Amino acid sequence: MRVLLMLVIMMISIPGIAQDKHKAFDTGEWFQFRIHYGVFTASYATLEVKDDYINGKPVYHVVGTGKSSGFLSLFFKVEDYYETYIDKNEVKPYRFIRKINEGGYTKDIEINFDHDQNQALVHNKKHKTKETFTIEEKVQDMMSSFYYLRNNIDPRSLKKGDSKVVNMFFDNENYKFKLKFLGREVIKTKMGKIACLKFRPYVQADRIFKEEESMTVWVSDDENRMPVKIKADILVGSIVADLDAFKGLKHPFKIIVD
Repeated sequence: MRVLLMLVIMMISIPGIAQDKHKAFDTGEWFQFRIHYGVFTASYATLEVKDDYINGKPVYHVVGTGKSSGFLSLFFKVEDYYETYIDKNEVKPYRFIRKINEGGYTKDIEINFDHDQNQALVHNKKHKTKETFTIEEKVQDMMSSFYYLRNNIDPRSLKKGDSKVVNMFFDNENYKFKLKFLGREVIKTKMGKIACLKFRPYVQADRIFKEEESMTVWVSDDENRMPVKIKADILVGSIVADLDAFKGLKHPFKIIVD
């Protein structure tokens, strides 16, 4: 169970045209998600935006963590750690780090992006290899995609059935990520009722996901475009990630009052 990987992939949404840069998020934003099978909590995952520097350039440093908890941790230990360093003037990645241990399945990868040369240097620290790959223009990594697309969603222009393909580089290959807008829906949460935009990310059917249309994601229908709920049908049932706590939103958070 690739907990944080599934969470971040499921949170990616469809872009429209943003009116100004970084309008949806800023330094200090923090999300916590409860990931569960029915009433059983499998893990918690967090995403946090910090200020940092890379090669002397000020950047947003996004850190994502996921860790198994409760009964699951007794027989299937999960520790996921992800980082991305993204440009402050335009959301594009400079460095991506993926370090995971999921029931003995491990990865330790660092990717450095050269957008001028359209290249990615992949350092596989587990296998002690370094390889250079050609990347697509305007490419995103797995985590930066989420922030890039949040910044470029214009809810006013979205129509049911709209779809978009995003260039993504993951591990050692270019990947076309397709997304579809399903409409609007009000979701009940522990914070109250939240008006949401509903999306369908298309994923590869494999040993985890049942089919390409296995995921549904809801993001708040406001200027934050924050992830509220994620559901995925996997090979052994369904898994749900619910927003459990948050802080540092750039814009006011709205609850629907009956």
